[in-house]
Amino acid sequence: MIKLSYIFLAGFGFAFISDQFVKHLSLNGLRYESSYIDLVQVFNDGVAFSMLSFLKDYLKYLHLALILCLFAYLLWQKSFFKEHLLAFSLIFGAGSSNLLDRFLYGGVVDMFYWHKWFNFAIFNVADVLINLGVALILIKEFFFKKKAIL
Repeated sequence: MIKLSYIFLAGFGFAFISDQFVKHLSLNGLRYESSYIDLVQVFNDGVAFSMLSFLKDYLKYLHLALILCLFAYLLWQKSFFKEHLLAFSLIFGAGSSNLLDRFLYGGVVDMFYWHKWFNFAIFNVADVLINLGVALILIKEFFFKKKAIL
């Protein structure tokens, strides 16, 4: 159990610290332009694609409630949590980093703007790590799950 705690804390810490570090650079003026991706600074007061931005300050409390509910559910579903420990550590670390932004800045700090071939939403490291965590869960569930014999 202690080993699992270390794995979770390592993944959580990696996600949280790496996201906050890149946000710190962005907040302190790091900018870059290329033909594929730009580094810009944007405060997103909504969720993905600025949805729910009409909730303003209430969104941070909804975000907090969602993280707490997911964590409580996973404590109840211990085997699923253990099976996908690294993925959930990335999701919780990145989600907590974005939540901290909501409390500190009133919105999430986004900085990566992909614009080659199509204009995509502006996103951050946490968004990438959340998607990576979800992808790890889906891949393991669909491709590496032992099938029960009927």
